[in-house]
Amino acid sequence: MKNNILVLGGKGKTGRRIAERLTHLGHNVRIGSRSETPAFDWHQPAGWPAVLEGIEKMYITYQPDLAVPGAKEAIEALTKVAKQQGVQQLVILSGKGEVEAQRCEQIVLNCGIEATVVRASWFSQNFSESFFLDPIQQGVVALPNADSPAPYVDANDIAEVVVKILLNTGHSGKIYELTGPRLLTFEDVVAQIAKASGRELQFIPITLSEYVNAMKEMQLPEDVIWLIEYLFTHVLDNPENQIVTNDVEKVLGRPPIDFSDYVAETVKTGIWNPEVEV
Repeated sequence: MKNNILVLGGKGKTGRRIAERLTHLGHNVRIGSRSETPAFDWHQPAGWPAVLEGIEKMYITYQPDLAVPGAKEAIEALTKVAKQQGVQQLVILSGKGEVEAQRCEQIVLNCGIEATVVRASWFSQNFSESFFLDPIQQGVVALPNADSPAPYVDANDIAEVVVKILLNTGHSGKIYELTGPRLLTFEDVVAQIAKASGRELQFIPITLSEYVNAMKEMQLPEDVIWLIEYLFTHVLDNPENQIVTNDVEKVLGRPPIDFSDYVAETVKTGIWNPEVEV
């Protein structure tokens, strides 16, 4: 049976992978993005009913993060529109160990629609598709909280879990915490990428204030700086985030993808090759 499924953030790290899998399985997928028609914009709620029209199931990922100010109100408004439009199932991506994000989770779980929460640890893909990529390409990675380990989870595992939830019963009201199979520090990560790519990568531990000042010098947007500072202070150092779970295996019936497997696949793309000046 074909489902009409809306994937918010359908061009992002998890949304793109979810949309591809659902399309391959023959479902009707609508991408929720500002560049689509109809466009979905978190700051333009008047346009949401048109995007949700005829939709049966929805994957929600909030940009930049459920922890930022305004996310709670936006999620509350979205669930109301979803209910009015007759959406039957919601899956929301949340962050492991984020108190603010958990408030958004509760809104979704209590909105009167069948719902599931997927709480993810930090993504492995942060090192190839996000803010840690540039330093790796440049050969010098300077980061705070050098000794804080994290069980990095592969975005492909997240996508497979979400697809399984969207297409099968028995997941309503549940919260799944997705992690990789082991803990790694930033130094461990950089060493693995260096070995696989055959590059000399230098890792430099710095303080959080030095990192924040560097972001300001790069003139990153204030909300991005706030979020990254929040993630380093409240999430990475949180003991809850340094626990390996078996929820990927519980849902998929197989172990999660190991970081070394992610590295072996990613190095084939050449993304970690040094930047070439033209």
